[in-house]
Amino acid sequence: MRVIAIDGPAGSGKSTVAKAVAERLGLQYLDTGAMYRSVAFAALRAGADPADHDVAADIARSIELDVSLDAVVVNGVDATVEIRGPEVTRSVSLVAANADVRTEMVSRQREWAERRGGGVLEGRDIGTVVFPDAELKVYLTADPEERARRRAKEVTDLDYETVASDLARRDALDTNRKADPLAEAPDAIQVDTTGLSIDEVVAKIEQLLI
Repeated sequence: MRVIAIDGPAGSGKSTVAKAVAERLGLQYLDTGAMYRSVAFAALRAGADPADHDVAADIARSIELDVSLDAVVVNGVDATVEIRGPEVTRSVSLVAANADVRTEMVSRQREWAERRGGGVLEGRDIGTVVFPDAELKVYLTADPEERARRRAKEVTDLDYETVASDLARRDALDTNRKADPLAEAPDAIQVDTTGLSIDEVVAKIEQLLI
């Protein structure tokens, strides 16, 4: 099974880079962050509190989830756009900090890769928890200002200052949570994407596979 793990904080370029790497290598791609966002979306849609440990865990275990390259379907509802909205974005770190939610999502992620004979998976704990024996582990990073600028372009309904504040808050939550925190695997290769084009980052990763 060939697994490429790409981790890093929000705005580091994970999704765009991972998709491009998957296409170059002829592998399938999985955005694991979309899975946690989907649990938060399902909780909010049900009128539940995403911070409620037991409720979020129950939703994670029962959710019908289809995360593909172009769409995310949650319990039969196309949530592709909604899971990227500000309400879900502010709730996702609470869901991701839930150890029982993580156990369920990690199990699904491993099953996804096993069914496909591997893939390019991006997230925050792929190289440290989900696939610690991945063929290649890449940790993407970038200057906080650069990350905020990138995310502000994606989230057009929020200004730069709000996006930067949200990113700093999420970084703190993700790196300090007890359950599988955002961390760079000891054997991961760090790639700083600040000022680099997508093609340049992908080329660096391809070189690591030679």
